[in-house]
Amino acid sequence: MLTLKRDEQSLTILPDVGAALVQWQVRGHDILRPVANEALRGQKGIAVGAYPLLPYVNRLAKGQFAFGGEAHQLALNMEGCPHSIHGNGWEHEWQVSHKTESHAILTFEHKPEDEAAKREWPYAYRAVISYELRADGLHISLVMKNCDERDQPVGFGFHPFFHATEAARLTFNAASVWLTDKTGLPETQKACEGEWDFSKGQALAGRVLDNGFAGFTGSALLEPSPTIPSVTIKADGIFSHLVVFSQLADDYVAIEPVTSMTDALNRPDSAGRGVHVLAPGQSCGGMLHLHVEAPRRPAEG
Repeated sequence: MLTLKRDEQSLTILPDVGAALVQWQVRGHDILRPVANEALRGQKGIAVGAYPLLPYVNRLAKGQFAFGGEAHQLALNMEGCPHSIHGNGWEHEWQVSHKTESHAILTFEHKPEDEAAKREWPYAYRAVISYELRADGLHISLVMKNCDERDQPVGFGFHPFFHATEAARLTFNAASVWLTDKTGLPETQKACEGEWDFSKGQALAGRVLDNGFAGFTGSALLEPSPTIPSVTIKADGIFSHLVVFSQLADDYVAIEPVTSMTDALNRPDSAGRGVHVLAPGQSCGGMLHLHVEAPRRPAEG
């Protein structure tokens, strides 16, 4: 376990649980809501507040995809789910390559040298994540490098769980939303209009959301309650998609900037699906900035 500190912030990292965050505290407020998901065997039942997603994001239908003339079958890594999910970086220990009081860099190398590793992901890659506390909040960078001898399709993102109540509001801009089937795969794409237009903010009360939004413009504001500080997420342009998973009954919402749509590897006809193909030795990455402010709405009464 690593702890970073700066000013009135502290950040706790679990290198051996997928470089996950346990806690981000700002001025005495816990911003992340640790969640334990027993179905995700790689997290060992440990409650985590955020973790990186790579080398693909969200669900991959039946754990299958084809690329470069090769068909691949991945292991199903979530109990009860017919699809593989969130890649394999979250399932492994990461190495700490740099550490100061307020900054840590962690790395993970995947080498598909046996059948089990190939069924996690058939290509070799190296991932680097940087967590840095600055005066204006938490800065995160993610970089992936293709260490294979073949071209490799990749996607990546970040999966934070934030405290949220029935009073929560969410604001962001996106072009379209994917409605999903009962297993969480994209089924119908709709323009972000009416109930799907979050550009002026929408209350999350009564909403059951587990949807991917395309054409995300890179900024999202969560107002969890009148008494919990608001969080602004700023994402580089490579994060052109956003997944929102709202579970207010359990006091959290996941707001996930990602580079691609769900099941992107199997959706060649979906414009802007977000698959990034890296040549051998090539890298790509992006940065996220999480900023906390005092509650924006006065408490009632």
